[in-house]
Order: sequence, then structure tokens, then C-alpha cells
Amino acid sequence: MLLTHGACDATLPPVALTIGNFDGIHRGHQAMLERLVDEARKRALVGCVLTFEPHPREFFAPRSAPTRLASLREKFELLAAHKVERVHVQRFTGSFAALEPEAFVERVLAKRLKARWLLIGEDFRFGAKRAGDLALLKGLAGRYGYEVEIMPAVTRAGARVSSSAVRTALASGDLASAEALLGRPYSISGRVVHGRKLGRKLGFATANVQLNHNRPPLTGIYAVRVRGIGAARSGVASLGVRPTITASGRAVLEVHLFDFSDDLYAAHVTVEFLHKIRDEEKYSDLDELKAQIARDCEAAKGFLLEHRNA
Repeated sequence: MLLTHGACDATLPPVALTIGNFDGIHRGHQAMLERLVDEARKRALVGCVLTFEPHPREFFAPRSAPTRLASLREKFELLAAHKVERVHVQRFTGSFAALEPEAFVERVLAKRLKARWLLIGEDFRFGAKRAGDLALLKGLAGRYGYEVEIMPAVTRAGARVSSSAVRTALASGDLASAEALLGRPYSISGRVVHGRKLGRKLGFATANVQLNHNRPPLTGIYAVRVRGIGAARSGVASLGVRPTITASGRAVLEVHLFDFSDDLYAAHVTVEFLHKIRDEEKYSDLDELKAQIARDCEAAKGFLLEHRNA
């Protein structure tokens, strides 16, 4: 998969294009990507996704912006897995946000990306103050040499599949609903880094997985499955601010793998969240914390044993 940004090489071929943040690549996104790839193949075009960094809501209102479901690297990996040939990352800046709708079409879609076919959602808006709409996009199609197709929303149980719905499910601990919306278990990927090694002292060695942002969409204690170290391994994970250990307020992902003692430092792993055991709590001392970790391990093993063939 080709990654581009900024001004593009003029020799790059025309594209079939879809536009969006694609946070989490849920089933709605997947349907759109499947349609994009299929039409690109039929038209002998390159299937391309135009996405933005940072998320526009992070640019305009960083304190109230939604948590991300995936890091930029995870987004790229998921897009590649769905056979997208090219991703163009548009840096979302003040000058870009101020582009009038027709200037966005002319400079970005027509000249920079050479879009010949556009696939967009029913609620697509573009340009300064979101002034551009479907009618304008279609009205400019003849001038700038592209066709437009509207992708209907994908629904589940009568509700639209969306990144917001995934976030709501994760925040409430409903991992089964999140998995149904995503078509896979929710996961976080990262490199294993050195931590305080407190888990080892307590008798539960943990892998400290580096988070790419400090606002994960879920917190608590979970039964998990870890990939990226050969065969998938089961374990228990803590994702949160560790109130018994520190007052830093920084989120940390720590994973204890069952029946595993190899060195994982520098490994890049994917942690799949399968079941929420409980919320994070603060304990009076390390002995109380150690006893609770033992109970969490037993709870995770019980869930994993019951669902081993799921």
C-alpha cells in the first residue's frame, strides 16, 4: 500500500476515491472499502482513501474530541488488510480548514489526487465550515472529470454502524457489541517497553504495551488474547491509570500472559480485548492489589475456558 501526503508526484495514476476518518474500520467502513476496491478494479483505477491527521474534531476542539479507536499506524494496517492500494493523509491545518468547498474539489480531489470516481457517505460535507454538500459535489463533477456514488449507511439491529457506537459499547464494557460492530475483537497494538517491573515483584510479570495516545476508549481489567509473538497467547490485561501505584493520571496497558516467560521487550504486539472483568480500583496496599490480581487471573481463565471454541 502506498502512503502519500502533501503535494503528490504528478506521475501517480488517477484514483477511485473515498474520503473520511475511518476510525476503527468498523463494518460500515468495511462495506465502503469493499465497494471502493471492486469499482477501482473494474475501472482500472487505484483504490485510494483520503483521510485526515489530526481528526478535524481534534483540531477544532481538542478537549471535547472523541477518543480514537485506532492509532494512525493501526488505521494503515487495517486499510491495507482490506486491499486499499493507496492512502493519502491530508494534514488538517488552519489553512486547509479554511479552503472553500470548490477549492477543495479543484486542488485536492481533481489536481492532487486525480479522482475519477468518488464514493461518499450520505452525510458527507466538505470545505470551510462544512459548507460543501452532495449537491455541490455532484454539480462540479462534469467540470472536474469525476463521477459520484453515494454509499448508504450500514445498519445493525436498526441502528447505524458508526465509530461513535463502537466507542459507546467499549466505554460501557459491552465488548460483544463492539465486536459485532467491528467484525473482530477490539484491539490495541503497540511495542512492549520497559516499565517499573512491579508486576514481576508481585509474582505476575507483565508486558507494558506502549500506547500511542493517552485517551484509550476503554479502561478496566480484561481477559485478552495477544498476537504477534508466534502463536496467540491468552492473558489478563489492565488498562488505566493505576491509582494504587501512581497519581500521574497517564494511561498504561499492562498484560500478564498465562504460562509464558519469554522476553517480549521491543516486540510489536496486538492485544485483543475479549471480556471485561471489572473496573479499575485503588487498593490500600500492594498485598491487597496482589490478591486482586490473582482473582482477576482466575476470572480471565474461567472466561477463556468457557469460550475457548468461540
